[in-house]
Amino acid sequence: MTIPAPLWTPPDDVLDRTRIGHYLRWLDAQRGLRFRDYSELWRWSVSSLDEFWTSLWEYFDVTPHIPATARAGGQDPAETRWFPGARLNYAQRVLAMPGADGSAPMVFGYSQTRETVVVTADELRDQVARASRGLRRLGVTAGDRVAAYLPNIPEALVLLLACAGLGAVFSSCAPEFGARSVRDRWQQIEPKVLVAVDGYRSGERLTDRRKEVAEIRAALPSLTRTVCVPYTGAGLDDALSWDRLLEEPGAALQQPAFQDVAFDHPLYILYSSGTTGLPKPIVHGHGGILLEHLKMLALHHDLGPSDRFLWFTSTGWMMWNYLVSGLAVGSAVVLFDGDPNHPGFGALWRLVADSGTTYFGTSAPFLMTSRRAGLTPWRDHDLSRLRGIGSTGSPLPAEGFRWVYEEAAAGEAARLPATGEGPRVPADDEAPRLPVLTSLSGGTDVCTGFVGGVPWLPVVEGEITCRALGAKVEAYTPEGRSVTGSTGELVITEPMPSMPVALWGDTDGTRRRAAYFDRFPGVWHHGDWITVTDRGSCVISGRSDATLKRGGVRLGTAEFYAVVEDVDEVTDSLVVHVETAGSGKLMLFVVLREGVVLDASLRARISDELRDSLSGHHVPDHIVRVPAVPRTLSGKKLEVPVKRVLSGAAAAEVAADGALANPGSLTAFEEVAVRYRTHSTAAAGRSDRSLREGADD
Repeated sequence: MTIPAPLWTPPDDVLDRTRIGHYLRWLDAQRGLRFRDYSELWRWSVSSLDEFWTSLWEYFDVTPHIPATARAGGQDPAETRWFPGARLNYAQRVLAMPGADGSAPMVFGYSQTRETVVVTADELRDQVARASRGLRRLGVTAGDRVAAYLPNIPEALVLLLACAGLGAVFSSCAPEFGARSVRDRWQQIEPKVLVAVDGYRSGERLTDRRKEVAEIRAALPSLTRTVCVPYTGAGLDDALSWDRLLEEPGAALQQPAFQDVAFDHPLYILYSSGTTGLPKPIVHGHGGILLEHLKMLALHHDLGPSDRFLWFTSTGWMMWNYLVSGLAVGSAVVLFDGDPNHPGFGALWRLVADSGTTYFGTSAPFLMTSRRAGLTPWRDHDLSRLRGIGSTGSPLPAEGFRWVYEEAAAGEAARLPATGEGPRVPADDEAPRLPVLTSLSGGTDVCTGFVGGVPWLPVVEGEITCRALGAKVEAYTPEGRSVTGSTGELVITEPMPSMPVALWGDTDGTRRRAAYFDRFPGVWHHGDWITVTDRGSCVISGRSDATLKRGGVRLGTAEFYAVVEDVDEVTDSLVVHVETAGSGKLMLFVVLREGVVLDASLRARISDELRDSLSGHHVPDHIVRVPAVPRTLSGKKLEVPVKRVLSGAAAAEVAADGALANPGSLTAFEEVAVRYRTHSTAAAGRSDRSLREGADD
């Protein structure tokens, strides 16, 4: 197999200028350990787990006391307990903000609802201290749950750290979640206090959330108080204001106090998407999240005190929690609440420039859409400070990699002074300062990426650069055999500290074991298809529960999307294989640009592209236009729920509208099930309504 030339290659002095290089020198000086390359370091990190994770505790100065051992509970990942007897507090370590003096701006809150908010290190500690004492006055103690119905604003970050400092358990839902989705999550954990906004603005649209907050409060009898962040100025009836919660006599800046808790004491509760049943309440612990995020943000993303870290996210996605931890490595964090396409599609790139962001995290669909829209962000904006880009949510196709580097190189060339004959070629010492592009994959269940990038290795198009340190990711055959160079089930064969402490309410651990460890006993099963190359890089080809199989050939969905969405007329797509009586149908759904008709010519062109780029097995039986591809609030395509609808399930039974980024988008597939008879008799009574332009299929 021919390996594409790297799009980015580490400079010769990469280990002199990066945090992973500093860690390597520390290992040599403190432990007498030397590693020739990244693969050697990775093998040590997954084979000497106690030594590796203890080294991170000491290297990052988590607490003055370094535990003697990292693990208890034997070798079964499902039973492992990390750092038994250790005491710490996530918020205390985060608020240390190494390298930042008190006047350093550490939180930048950009919003389309109000003016920009900038919070210094001293002000952040003061607000956390006041919020902690305010929560204590409301009766919140260690172990109590505090629910946040808040957008990505500084108050949400302050609340998380205030809860953590007390040992209380934080849980957030973004205000774009509907009342039913919030109820499905929070009724399981019975929060004591709710902190909510009255509404929010996205672009020109103002969304009033007072009705939803009232419904949420009515559904949660466990609530004793509600606190309102009057984001739009309307306020909430019978609610304590955020300012009153933080109010204390005296103007002096306060210092927070911290409750020492066990390593696995609950820090926050995240949730699965809720598209295949009631969302799982996933409990993450103080120590596991802290160690994992320190490792990833410092050693893999190379973030430190000179950085400004922006990841486009909402408080309903684990990437928000990941973003907050940027403070722990000394980076300032950039928060954004609003419509990223307002006042134009390039708005998010403009924010990167205006905020002085040095590391920009986004999604693969955003990068691909930027490419299709013909954006030229490096030429349109000053992105000279941007040295890292992260992409997650779905696999980034090779074209997305190439677009980033072509645009960045063009922007750098345009930045150089022109000669009389036009732009000049840069000299050797003027080599373009191209960003390191990291394609990251992980999940809510571990609240991190377990495969991603590292500045010690080159970036190759279409590949995830490496398996993360401490993450023994492998590809398994159905029989449980590890394979290299061919596709298998993504598994993690050694425990990681950020694996869930528990699922809330699962007192004996049976739900946790069934969710993650039953498919391959004692081995974490993630549900993705992965190929691990002999170089240690990875390619993820979609969800294994959404696998397509034709003529005995297994097809990944990611390769479909890379081809189909590169057709100019197509803006989004989704593919499923539906079993019908005696046969099966490969169904490709496309969202088209405005004014484009799905005619025989376009269908033929899409089919030819799939046949030529992939194989004849990839040519669909039907290509159908739909108004939108259903996605979760974190941007993932809902392949399995669509397959269930096509098999006869009602859209309302498959996923709550509040769990979707585009509510109502699943109902179109009920109509498809009737038209193409993919459904069971349960769906036969539905009317045979045609889709927009469906008659030409």
